[in-house]
Amino acid sequence: MYQKIKSAQELNILYEDADILVCVKPAGIASETKNPGRQDMVSLLRNYRNRREADPYIGMAHRLDQPTEGIQVFGKNQKSTAALSAQLAHGAFTKEYLAVTEGVMLQAEGVLEDYLKKDAKNNLSRVVAAREPQAKKAKLEYRLLETLPDKSLNLVQVRLFTGRHHQIRAQMAHLGTPLAGDQKYGAASGGGLGLCAFRLRFTHPETKKEMQFAIAPSQEVFRQFSAVREIL
Repeated sequence: MYQKIKSAQELNILYEDADILVCVKPAGIASETKNPGRQDMVSLLRNYRNRREADPYIGMAHRLDQPTEGIQVFGKNQKSTAALSAQLAHGAFTKEYLAVTEGVMLQAEGVLEDYLKKDAKNNLSRVVAAREPQAKKAKLEYRLLETLPDKSLNLVQVRLFTGRHHQIRAQMAHLGTPLAGDQKYGAASGGGLGLCAFRLRFTHPETKKEMQFAIAPSQEVFRQFSAVREIL
């Protein structure tokens, strides 16, 4: 279902300077992994830097789930990585997603505030009571952009305020509208996950300039929606 990146030329780098590197993580590739048989973005970017005979340091500022396509920014030195991580911790990153959901969206927009608990054994997160041990608060805002004529699928814009494990997947499933292709969380359809981190805003750690990047999702499930083109 997912394809590997075979060469540095296949890396989709949106921006690079002395301090940061912004690229598109394809669906199916981990942000970072300890599994030597599996590709991950940190290793791919270090190899890319090595081939250019440059300092191979690549610092992880934020992660995306392996099945999720989207924009990531990495630090190219420890100072910039720390500054980006601090922005993320203080809510200064704006992370927006496009999601395709199954089911009926009862409200066109809303804010979801839940408590999530990670189930490491089954690699998923569950909505639990706030008093549950190890529960963490999760907050997102969503807006319905388009519903297909047969009402089978919806295109939803999501803004994350927290970065919990499988947050969008778990919260949208709890709402009764799981992401298309996400059978782990109750979707009827299989195939690739209908989720893309399509827009990212942050402050450059050195120049202090506001940086903004956006991409169109490449997954087939998004191509049914005209609103994808309108929002970019």
